[in-house]
Amino acid sequence: MPVRHFVKYTFLKVDPAWRRLDDERRAADKREFIAACEDFADGHLLRAFSLVGTRGDADLMLLSQAQNLERIHEFHVVLAQSGLMKWCAVPYSLLALTKPSEYSDESRLEVRPAHGKYLFVYPFVKTRAWYSLPSDERWRIMQEHIRIGREYPSVDLNTSYSFGLDDQEFVVAFETDNPADFLDLVQRLRTTEASAYTLRDTPTFTCISCSVERALGALDGAALTLTEPV
Repeated sequence: MPVRHFVKYTFLKVDPAWRRLDDERRAADKREFIAACEDFADGHLLRAFSLVGTRGDADLMLLSQAQNLERIHEFHVVLAQSGLMKWCAVPYSLLALTKPSEYSDESRLEVRPAHGKYLFVYPFVKTRAWYSLPSDERWRIMQEHIRIGREYPSVDLNTSYSFGLDDQEFVVAFETDNPADFLDLVQRLRTTEASAYTLRDTPTFTCISCSVERALGALDGAALTLTEPV
């Protein structure tokens, strides 16, 4: 049986006072944070994203994935021991698990490796009326939704499931190099029959893919001193 994966989206907001610390202290805090990330990334998927300039309530997002929940837990325990986390709040935290889709044979049991410049993430909840529909009717409705998605091949979808694990039912993550394509896709999806059964699909996070080092550099303006290309 294929192995399913836990997926964790951890959003961080740094205290502005941290930026006023001296350069040496901030550099040490970043090194401890990076060390925790490197330890987890040895054998697990870990991706970093910057939200500086796209959200006012989150600065950085870590996407972590593991086959068991204990490893996700251990990673965040170690991460919390870093100097930087003493200055960070976690305004949003989304936990989910992969599983095959009821409506498409394109579902994945793990999140794909990085390839897009941007990741658009949001929690998703359907109305109870949706679940009262017969299964064949739900399948029919979703085929229109899937067909429209395929008209935008530049936008790649990863859906994971949160039933009983977190407040939302799904975590939806769209990856693309072209935000305009994603915007047009979402606008089109608002016209579908399935959209009438949406209860909640916010907040929406616009995340810029980058290395952990660059995401940390963006927190205090040090990103331009890094050698990683912009």
